[in-house]
Amino acid sequence: MSAAPPRASLLLLAYLAFVSLGLPDGLIGVGWPSIRTDFGVPTEAVGLVLTAGTAGYLTSSVLAGFTLARLGVGRLLAVSTLLASLALTGYAASPALTLMVGCALVLGLGSGAIDSGLNAYAAGAFGPRHMNWMHAFFGLGVAIGPLIMTAVLGAGLGWRWGYGIVAVAQLALALAFALTVRAWRDRSAAVAVPVGPAGGPASADLTAGGPVAAGPAADPKPGRAAPVPVRETLRLPAVWLGAAAFAAYVAIEVAAGLWAFLLLTEGRGLAAAPAGLCVSGYWGSLFLGRVVQGLVAERLGTGRVLRASLVGMAVGAVLMAVPAPAPVTVAGLFLLGFAAAPVFPLLTLTTAERVGAAHADRVIGVQIGAAGLGAALVPAGLGVLLGNTSVTLLGPALTVLALVLLALHAAAGRRPAPA
Repeated sequence: MSAAPPRASLLLLAYLAFVSLGLPDGLIGVGWPSIRTDFGVPTEAVGLVLTAGTAGYLTSSVLAGFTLARLGVGRLLAVSTLLASLALTGYAASPALTLMVGCALVLGLGSGAIDSGLNAYAAGAFGPRHMNWMHAFFGLGVAIGPLIMTAVLGAGLGWRWGYGIVAVAQLALALAFALTVRAWRDRSAAVAVPVGPAGGPASADLTAGGPVAAGPAADPKPGRAAPVPVRETLRLPAVWLGAAAFAAYVAIEVAAGLWAFLLLTEGRGLAAAPAGLCVSGYWGSLFLGRVVQGLVAERLGTGRVLRASLVGMAVGAVLMAVPAPAPVTVAGLFLLGFAAAPVFPLLTLTTAERVGAAHADRVIGVQIGAAGLGAALVPAGLGVLLGNTSVTLLGPALTVLALVLLALHAAAGRRPAPA
C-alpha cells in the first residue's frame, strides 16, 4: 500500500515548533550583555541559566518518551509549548537572575518535551525528507533569534521585549496545538504504513512513501506501538548503544561549531573576520545539508545516506586534523557540517528498526536526553583539553568521536529488534 502524504497542517505546525525550539538559543547570545548589566552579574553567570535549562531539557525529554502513549502527542505539545511561553514571559518579567534561572529550568522542561514528542511522532509519521526539513527549521529558529534581539535592542526597547515577542509566538503555537489535538492523535492519520510479505512491515530502507514501523512488535493499529513493560525497553542493548551514538553525534556538531573559530585563528593563522564567516558557513552547511539530503534520502534510502554521512563526517574531521593550510581545515569543516546534517533526523527516523516499534517512542526520548547530555559535557571537556594543550587537537578529537559514532551505529544495527 502506498503511503499517504503527511497532512499539510501538521507539517506546518511541526516546522514552526522546531523554529520555536531554536529561537531562545539565538536570543540569549545577543541579549546576555544587556541582561547581565541589568542584573549586575558577571559574564560567567550565564552558565547558571544554561545549566538550569539543560537540566530541565534532559529530564523532560526522557520522561516524554515514557509518557507519550498516555498523554497523546497533541496534548503533550500543547502543554509543553504553553510551558515554554510562560517561561519566556518569566524571562521578560524577571527582576533578578535568580528568577530567570528558575524560568530557564521551566523552559528546558517545555523544550525537551516538545523535542522528544515531535521526534517520536515524526519518526512514525513523516518520511526522511520532512524529518530532515523539520530539523533544518531548528537551525532557522537559531538564526532568527539573534535578528529579533538585535532589532529590539536597536530600536531601544530593551532585551525584555525580545523574550516577550517570542513568548507571544509560543502562546499562539500552544493554542494551535490545542486546537489540533485530535489530528495528532493517530499517526495513521498522517501516513499509512506499508505492509511487507507475510503481513510484516516493509523493508527498512525508506522511500518517498514515509517511514516504516519495523519489527513484529508493532501494534495492530498502523504506526502505533503496543504497550510493553518499561523494563523490557531499558534492558535492550540497542537502547544504550543508540543513546551513546546520539551523544557522540551532538558532541561533534556542537564542539565543531564552538571551537572551530579558535582552531582557524590560533591554529591555522586565519584572521578573525574570515574565520567568523567560516564558522557561519559551517552552520549554514548543516541547514543546507538537511534540505538537500532530505530529498536524497527519499531517493536512495535512509540506510545508504546515513552510512555515507557518517563516513563523510569522519573524512571532514580528518581534514581538520591534518597540519595543513587554513583552506584545507575550512574544507574539512564544511564537509563535516554537510555530512552531519541528516544524521540526527535519520538516526531518529530509524529508531524502530533498531529496537522495534513497540519501544520506539521511549527510546527516542532517551536518545534526545543523551543528545542534550553530549552537547553539554563533551564540548566543555574539549575546551578544557584545548586550553591545557593545543587548539590543533580539535581535529584529532573530532576524528576519534566520528570513528566512535561509526562503531556505535554499526553495533546498534547488528542488534536484532525484539520479537
